[in-house]
Amino acid sequence: MLNFLKAPKATTPLTKDKVNKTYGRYRWQVFIGIFIGYAGYYFIRKNFALAIPDLIQLGFTKTELGFALSFLAISYGVSKFLMGNVSDRSNVKYFMPLGLLLSAVVMMVMGLFPFATSSILIMSILLFLNGWFQGMGWPPSGRTMVHWFSLTERGTKMSIWNVAHNIGGALMPILAILGVELFSDWHAKFYFPGMVAIVVAVLIFILLKDRPVSVGLPTIEEWKNDYPDEYNAKTKEEEEKGVTAKEIFVKHILPNKLLWSIAIANAFVYLVRYGIQDWAPTYLIEVKGFTESESSWAYSMYEMAAIPGTLICGWLSDKVFKGKRAPVSIIYMALIVIAIFVYWKNPVGHALIDNICLISIGFLIYGPVMLIGVHALDLVKKEAAGTAAGLTGLFGYFIGTSILANILGGYVIENYEWNGYFILMMGASIVSIGLIALTIKTPSAQVDALKSNSH
Repeated sequence: MLNFLKAPKATTPLTKDKVNKTYGRYRWQVFIGIFIGYAGYYFIRKNFALAIPDLIQLGFTKTELGFALSFLAISYGVSKFLMGNVSDRSNVKYFMPLGLLLSAVVMMVMGLFPFATSSILIMSILLFLNGWFQGMGWPPSGRTMVHWFSLTERGTKMSIWNVAHNIGGALMPILAILGVELFSDWHAKFYFPGMVAIVVAVLIFILLKDRPVSVGLPTIEEWKNDYPDEYNAKTKEEEEKGVTAKEIFVKHILPNKLLWSIAIANAFVYLVRYGIQDWAPTYLIEVKGFTESESSWAYSMYEMAAIPGTLICGWLSDKVFKGKRAPVSIIYMALIVIAIFVYWKNPVGHALIDNICLISIGFLIYGPVMLIGVHALDLVKKEAAGTAAGLTGLFGYFIGTSILANILGGYVIENYEWNGYFILMMGASIVSIGLIALTIKTPSAQVDALKSNSH
């Protein structure tokens, strides 16, 4: 690993009178940093979906483009897992902006050089690279969250932070439209958001800090006097000295059955998330008669609707269901089945209903996505947070997005048309409900035992 990426060692603690002031300031600073930073990652993640109608006009088939798109999800899922492990042992200040910068460069290459969109092979390679660098965004954000915010406040903070990707995803098509207008070139869907992402990378480099102990502050548990049941002197010692990659996998990940359970469920949630999102511009233009601009705005509203949906989902799980995540996820996924059915059967010419359905799906789908991410962080020790987040991402993107949403989705549309596609989406929603239901009666004591046994 490059030396400058390594997590810094603990420094000499600050005097007591400076701790509160410094802690408060840095917590706001790092939260803003990971919020803006993760939104910036979404400026350059799903641009290819908006370019699919343009590429179809060039002669590429939906199956081919779905195949190329799958490489983004495959590499992102694998990278989120492997780079998540690297992030657990890295300096967030350098790690997160570096990934965003490299991802932006790849997107600018796709837009500025004609050869980059000349064949499925080249597009697949570039999308693979973009996905790999995209995998450097979520894990350091989750790692930052568990080091700077205590367990009893993390759910609320995570639900607020989680809307960053909805804001980024909603701004992406707007940036793409603006780029096309400014440069009169559909390739600007790639390179203009890439330019903006580079600016964001510089900004988050300025804002981010690594662990509290690296800047002379006590751990978040000490400062907030908010200790998990299993927290002890050994836990603190491990946090300060760090752990090896092998220890993270063997002690904290492999034996954690609950973590693996929600990871598998995540694959089907992501199939619905990206199965609807990635093919929405094409479906609306081909079937529902939307213009390219109208489909881009519908895509944007899908993302924006997720913001209140995610916040309400987090509130319900904390306040109504007393910290249980499964019941809320099941309710949300059941409502998604209804919204998908109406979206499918709504006759051509009723654009308002189509938009309402997309907004409803966007409102609902990101709740379960967020809760699974929070659950993963809660199920492991802090030193394994990035890896746990990466594991759920591996299942979500490698299986749910690349294999099911992109490859299978493109194949189903090509061979069974849009009816087959919507049956696939509804079926995936129902399967996810069944898998999430397996964890609904899990006692909190079992969670505590799993985390304690990881020692």
